[in-house]
Amino acid sequence: MASRHAMMFPFAAIVGQDLMKKALILNVIDPGIGGVLIKGEKGTAKSTTIRSLEQVLPKKEVVKGCPFHCDPRRPEGFCPYCAEKAAAGEKLETETVPTDVIELPLSATEDRVAGTLDLEAVLQTGKKKFEPGILAQANGNLLYVDEINLLEDYIVDMLLDSAAMGTNYVEREGVSFTHPARFVLVGSMNPEEGDLRPQLLDRFGMSVEVKGERDLAQRSEVVSRRLQFDQDPKTFTASYEEETARIRDGIANARVLIKDIEVDRKIIDAAAYLSVYFGMEGHRADITMIRSARANAAYEGRRQVTKADLEAVASLVLGHRLKKKPFEKTSDYDLDDVHRCLEEI
Repeated sequence: MASRHAMMFPFAAIVGQDLMKKALILNVIDPGIGGVLIKGEKGTAKSTTIRSLEQVLPKKEVVKGCPFHCDPRRPEGFCPYCAEKAAAGEKLETETVPTDVIELPLSATEDRVAGTLDLEAVLQTGKKKFEPGILAQANGNLLYVDEINLLEDYIVDMLLDSAAMGTNYVEREGVSFTHPARFVLVGSMNPEEGDLRPQLLDRFGMSVEVKGERDLAQRSEVVSRRLQFDQDPKTFTASYEEETARIRDGIANARVLIKDIEVDRKIIDAAAYLSVYFGMEGHRADITMIRSARANAAYEGRRQVTKADLEAVASLVLGHRLKKKPFEKTSDYDLDDVHRCLEEI
């Protein structure tokens, strides 16, 4: 285990919270799912789980020295610097680096997030000088925003736009700069402190509501593992290395396998039926459900998407998109309805 992970509670040792872990893993396998919002009361391991995800993220190959760590296998997505070098016939050196969890502080300004253009340098030299921001750091990584509901809406909107488009566009006084910004956006929040606007909530591919363990044995195990970790982090972490490697390898293999998975029309019809049944607006839910089901099949090592895959991801994709009835705090979602719908098709 890398030294920078030495004092991090192992992802593989998190007790329960299976839906939260599944949502994170599936988004890593297919970033096109659209990120995940994790909602829950304090002390439910939201931040611990998200930060420890870094331990199971596969390493990646990037262009050496590139401030945006461009993917050498995607020349169409190169930053202006790498594109210029490639066009000039210059060979781009590569290196293998860890995939990181980049955290965005609540106090971050628009310039800190998007980056800034040095207009004085442009006037003096005629060349664009760009100071990368958090979105540049996030490219190819996972971007985590704790208490995302307390972040300014326009910043959240900027993050969601970049995550969806895969690019960050900055313009100042008629001078513009564009760079790749492909990342998995993960937000966490305590609903007691306010919610996201529905327009922003819908743009997250998945949402999970987490609660503290109510099962006595599970609850005791949470406390036991935490005490063991606090007493001897190195030994405790080492005891989960095999499971950590299994999860990491599973993600890496799924990323390769998913490219060869074709979704049968019957599965597409089933996803559409679920979306209609639960009153989804637009087609975002349908597409996200299919991508999520495909990632689930890939993680389980299968080349065929089944109705069971749809059932496994339906609550993650549909739950936060259901319209709430007046005076109700929760939406009317029933997993049994999903099962019945899929049996009918």
